[in-house]
Amino acid sequence: MAQTFLDSTELVLNMGPQHPSTHGVLRVIVKLDGEKILGTECVIGYLHRGVEKIAENRTYQQFAPYVDRMDYVASVSNGLGYCLAVEKLLNVEAPPRAQVVRVILTELNRIASHLIWLGTHALDIGAITPLFYVMREREDILNIYEKYCGARLTTHAFRIGGLQYELYEGFEEEVKKFCDSFLPRVDEYEELLTGNRIWMQRLTGVGVLNAEDCKAYGVTGPLLRAAGVRWDLRKAQPYSGYETYDFEIPTRENGDTFDRYIVRMREMRQSVRILRQAVDRLEAGPIMAKVPKVIKPPVGEAYVSIEAPKGELGYFVVSDGSTQPYRVRVRPPSFVNLQAVDKMARGSLIADLVAIIGTIDIVLGEVDR
Repeated sequence: MAQTFLDSTELVLNMGPQHPSTHGVLRVIVKLDGEKILGTECVIGYLHRGVEKIAENRTYQQFAPYVDRMDYVASVSNGLGYCLAVEKLLNVEAPPRAQVVRVILTELNRIASHLIWLGTHALDIGAITPLFYVMREREDILNIYEKYCGARLTTHAFRIGGLQYELYEGFEEEVKKFCDSFLPRVDEYEELLTGNRIWMQRLTGVGVLNAEDCKAYGVTGPLLRAAGVRWDLRKAQPYSGYETYDFEIPTRENGDTFDRYIVRMREMRQSVRILRQAVDRLEAGPIMAKVPKVIKPPVGEAYVSIEAPKGELGYFVVSDGSTQPYRVRVRPPSFVNLQAVDKMARGSLIADLVAIIGTIDIVLGEVDR
C-alpha cells in the first residue's frame, strides 16, 4: 500500500513469508522509494514450536534430540552446546577421546553448514552451479554421520557425559580422505566466484555492518569477524580442548557481504586444519564419563556458549534438583544476527536485500524455536 494515493514514491510491501530467498518462513516488511530501501521490519514466529517450554516437560536426556531440530543444518553443534551446559551443572567432563571426537564431528558440521550457506547464497545471487558443487562435498560429510549414528540431517551424535557410539572401523581414514579431497574443491569454489566480476559487484559494499554496529546489535560469528573483530569462542572461551589446537581466526575489515563470504571460505580451510590435528590425536579410551542413568543435577544454573557455524550459540539451564530442567533458555545466533537486517539494508536496493538475508545465514528453525 502507498502512503498517498497520487504522486507517491513510497511503497510498503511484504517479502515472504513464502519466498525462496528468505531461507524459510521469514516475512520482511519493506518500505521502498522506487527500488531504494527506506526501512525494513522482520516478522518472525511462523515456525514457533515451543522448544524451550518442551524442555521443562522432558528429562535432561529426553530433551537432547530436540535441540538438533533448531538449526537443522548444524544439529551437531546444537547438541554439543546443550551437553556442555548440563555437564557443567553435573560438574563432569567428557573423557579425552570423547572430546576429540566431538571436535571432529562439530568441525565437519561447520563445513557442512558453510557449504549449505554457500550454495544457497550463490543461488540467491543468480549463480546456479556452486549449489551442485557444494552438495557433492556435503554428501561426503553426511555419509560419515550416517555410518556413525544412522542420521544425516538431524544428527544426534552426543550424550550428556560423552558420546552416543564408539567410532566405526575406518572412521579416521574417511575423515583424512575427506580433508585431502576437500581443499582442492574449495579452490574450485573460489575460482568460480571470488574473482567473478558479477559476484563482486553484487556483494562488495552491500550490507555493511561495522564493528561498533556488530557489538551494539550483539552480532557474532562470521558477520562480526568480517568487520575486523577477532572474536571466536574456540579461542576466547575454549571448550572441548580447543585451546590445544593450532588454527587461525579469519577476519576482514570492510564488514560487507563480500568480506563475510571470504571469512566463511577461510573458516572452512581452518576447519580442515583442526580436523587433521584431531584425527592424529585419537587414542583409545572411554567415551563416557561416570554419569548416573537418571540425571538429577544439583540445584543451580549454568550458561555455556560455543562457536556454532553461525555465531555464538548459548544454553542457559536451570536445575531445581529434579529429573527435568526447571528452565532452558537458548541464545541462537540466527535470531540475534537477524535483528541487524534493518541497519544493513537501509539505503540499499531491493535486489540487495536478497544478498543481505543470505549473508546472515539464518535458519528459521533456530530463529523461532
